[in-house]
Amino acid sequence: MALLGIGGLVTACGGGSPGSGVARPGKNPASTGSSSASRGSAASRERIALAYVNCMRTHGEPNMPDPTSTGAGTHISVSAGSGVDPNSPQFARATNACKHLLSGTSTGAGGSTAATTPSPQSGAATDCLTTRHCYAPRQFLTAYGVEPLLDRGITGHGVTVVLPEEAETGPARPQPITNLLQSVTDIRKDLAAFDSRFGLPPAHLHVIKTLAGASASPWLAGVEEVEDTELVHAIAPDATIREFPVDVAGVSTPAKLATTFASYVRTAVSDGEVMSQSGIGQTFNVGESSWTSAEVARMNSALKYAAARHLTVVVASGDYGAIGNGSSKPLREVSLPASDPWVLAVGGSTLTANPITGTYQSETAWNTPSESPDASGGGFSRLFARPSYQHGVPRIGATRGVPDVAGEATGTSGMALVFPAPGAGEELIGAGGTSAAAPFWAGLIALADQKAGHALGFVNPAIYRIAQSPMYHKAFHDITTGNNTVTLNGTTITGYQAGAGWDPVTGWGTPNAQVLIPLLARYASQ
Repeated sequence: MALLGIGGLVTACGGGSPGSGVARPGKNPASTGSSSASRGSAASRERIALAYVNCMRTHGEPNMPDPTSTGAGTHISVSAGSGVDPNSPQFARATNACKHLLSGTSTGAGGSTAATTPSPQSGAATDCLTTRHCYAPRQFLTAYGVEPLLDRGITGHGVTVVLPEEAETGPARPQPITNLLQSVTDIRKDLAAFDSRFGLPPAHLHVIKTLAGASASPWLAGVEEVEDTELVHAIAPDATIREFPVDVAGVSTPAKLATTFASYVRTAVSDGEVMSQSGIGQTFNVGESSWTSAEVARMNSALKYAAARHLTVVVASGDYGAIGNGSSKPLREVSLPASDPWVLAVGGSTLTANPITGTYQSETAWNTPSESPDASGGGFSRLFARPSYQHGVPRIGATRGVPDVAGEATGTSGMALVFPAPGAGEELIGAGGTSAAAPFWAGLIALADQKAGHALGFVNPAIYRIAQSPMYHKAFHDITTGNNTVTLNGTTITGYQAGAGWDPVTGWGTPNAQVLIPLLARYASQ
């Protein structure tokens, strides 16, 4: 979003003169003139300051102090002993990475760069960090306890995550936010921009072309593929990612999807340790009632094959709440393949964390009220009996309960993704839907695989053992508020309530990865 009508922001980066809007460490910050401060609201100034500090912390200055606001403006004052050295090369690199948030910069004495009064920018792309309260990767990873693992070298090194995606044909055609779902871009360039923006290492990216179709361009990606890839890369930055483009014609009906799904699951066994299924098959109803018994059996057989060969298959539970994903009928049911007991089914949540530090604050079940379904998929299977790992779990009856776990899915409070804007520039948009929660968990499993030193494969029994142990509330954020009741064509379909422990909206909840991942590596290896 353009920085419109923004008042004066003084960034006290140290080492400058009052005239440059720079305050030396240990001194009072300088301020701009009142005329510039009057051009925007205090809230606008604070949002810019928060975004700037957030960016600086993301790019290697974790001790960057919080901004403060007074009648004279919003200031960021760096004092001696704060752990921030405005004259260091690291500070210069961070400043260079974050100056896009401000329209003007000036260089004070000592070579540090200081922000001065921002002015409106024409043609600026959407930036959810400043307009929609999404989280930069570092804040997002902090909220879910991933950052301490990365700091200890648990980064997914040596693990491969396979991402089946709908294949795209050229040419590349970036779209504005209003038409983002039609965007097609070069995934290599997208990842490079994402890495540059947030200080991540280059991605280890490969393509499996066997099911892409003759007309596909293997490196072109739709929105879902970009979302999946950037999330996995943020969570497990040293994991290898294998894109698996699939010809759209091969997934255009439940029957075709069942056959193609079985094919790419079996292929993934030899190409990786983790597979995330989310965006494929979103153009039709994938509720259990849509499939024949033969189709169900075909997918189930492939998933059993994968589990026996230590491939973890992670599947989004769907975005239609208590009805089948993509349904046009008000029928309360769960979706396939999420309801298959051989997958780790992932529902959705809405995260609230400190926008600066990323400290976890609270969470509720994802449900965005609207005239169309927009909530965490969940409920009980009509096809599969309760698996052994769900025995003894309160609220689960005779059949498979969905989902197993959850991840952030709201979008406005999701992790920031980078998309190229039409013409030039970038758009930062929060990851959303259970199709964001699934690759999030795929990345987590990659960390657990590295921690264990081998592929963990079918992790559900270990997840449930941990959740039913005294470590549950240390390893998971138990989500106890919200529901997945939705409205379809004016008809309300009553769903389920989140509650203590497992529930058919968010499963066991979301991870505190710094506790969960070491436990999962140990429990799943037993």
